[in-house]
Amino acid sequence: MSRPELQAPPEIYYGDTEAKKYTNNSRIQQIQADMTYRALELLNLPSDQPAFLLDIGCGSGLSGEILDEQGHVWVGVDVAPSMLEVALEREVEGDLFLQDIGQGFGFRPGSFDGAISISVIQWLLNAETSHPTSSPPHRLTRFFTTLHAALRNPSRAVLQFYPTSDDQVQLITSIAQKAGFGGGVVVDYPNSNKARKVFLCLYVGGGGGAQQIPKGLEAGEEDGQAHARFEASRQRQRKRDKNGKRKSIKDKDWIIRKKELYRRRGKEDVPRDSKYTGRKRKAVF
Repeated sequence: MSRPELQAPPEIYYGDTEAKKYTNNSRIQQIQADMTYRALELLNLPSDQPAFLLDIGCGSGLSGEILDEQGHVWVGVDVAPSMLEVALEREVEGDLFLQDIGQGFGFRPGSFDGAISISVIQWLLNAETSHPTSSPPHRLTRFFTTLHAALRNPSRAVLQFYPTSDDQVQLITSIAQKAGFGGGVVVDYPNSNKARKVFLCLYVGGGGGAQQIPKGLEAGEEDGQAHARFEASRQRQRKRDKNGKRKSIKDKDWIIRKKELYRRRGKEDVPRDSKYTGRKRKAVF
């Protein structure tokens, strides 16, 4: 049902060295990229404007890099200090927060245009302690209720996860619906033990449960996408310096898109555009 190399939760078991090894593993990078591209496809964002997205369980920023490349602005949350430290060392573009998602979010209502999560929410099914408020239903309720509040209306959240049983899928889906979400489960390659992927595609407003749930991919539909994603992965590697840090993507177009997003979201004191926007200053010696 799942790929074993992504099953060990780095946010729980990995220290600093292990977090770096996890991040630098090319196989992990490729799988993470593939699932992030698919999550964005299911998110179905407008193609002509950047979005402000929440990356739930952002880890070291592998999925955030894809969001950057697609022109979006993002905020990442993760429970693991070691993974966030690696993200900082890699100089990712998103704002980062140390957060146990089972305790819920504290963002202002309607903050985000959408949310994604890759290989995370199954860990909410683990009870932290024997206290009733640490039970999986309580943690899932806090997570989905506060996520629903943090998303604007209308919007979507796409959460890829690894359930171990149909009962887990039913529990997660039912609690999401009680929190106000519409939508349901999308399964890609359902007949493949290796390629099978489960996505929870959730809707806020815009018809809610009346919206049609996207169809899962079937065998034979992935060849062209896999090639395109492979090329994108190679280009990502070229955008890193010899120390593994990401080279700046802050060209003029990127800066203008980000400033326009801030203006649309009501941020004050956004600098005006001018002929100097995005111009690199010459070094003074």
